[in-house]
Amino acid sequence: MILLIDAGNTRVKWGLFGDDVWQGEGALEHACVDELGALAQGHAGIVRVFGSNVAGSAVADAIAQALHGHAPAPQWLRSSAACCGIRNAYDQPGQLGTDRWAALIGARALHSAACLVVSAGTATTIDILDADGLFRGGLILPGEQLMRRSLARDTAQLPFAAGRFVDAPRNTADAIASGCLNAQAGAVERMFRHIAHDAGALCLLSGGGADTLAEVLEIPFRRVDNLVLKGLAVAATQPDTP
Repeated sequence: MILLIDAGNTRVKWGLFGDDVWQGEGALEHACVDELGALAQGHAGIVRVFGSNVAGSAVADAIAQALHGHAPAPQWLRSSAACCGIRNAYDQPGQLGTDRWAALIGARALHSAACLVVSAGTATTIDILDADGLFRGGLILPGEQLMRRSLARDTAQLPFAAGRFVDAPRNTADAIASGCLNAQAGAVERMFRHIAHDAGALCLLSGGGADTLAEVLEIPFRRVDNLVLKGLAVAATQPDTP
């Protein structure tokens, strides 16, 4: 059994994978990663710990400390020029976030045609993957909730808005909520134009903000939970994984 870890900006998501079956999944706040120790103690068959970490060295150290004595030391995915049938066109392939790299690997395993890989979380990432496995590049922008918080923090009279999405807002709360969500959807739909005419083109949508974004998208999409973990499960079994 493999313990897979997706250490993101806000939470640490984990999954147990063995015999081609998911045997458990969950998420922890950064302050609670010590609970991974108890998780590992309860699953004595863990033979490898493999993950993606974009949360920094302190979180990586905390994860290693929690697992010490209960599971093998964590191994972390590194972005590279090629892996698992994908070629990386980033100017410097190693600079690509490993969460994006893992999500692309997961997307390739799920969908063989061209796809737009979108993760809507603290940040929203929007990446183009051709049918032949070429990652062409992508966008990073603040997530919807981060956009709302920045308006509340950096403007004098705009609150953190608990408004709703409407086509033509007539109050400030709805104007903020609708504006932030339109910004997310607009970026996704503009990027989808790059592959819109490819046969079978699809947007694969993941992340904590995916359900909200899905309500307003006007492109073909598929909702995928824990796409990073799914990609890590693929990468962990491949001999070419750095």
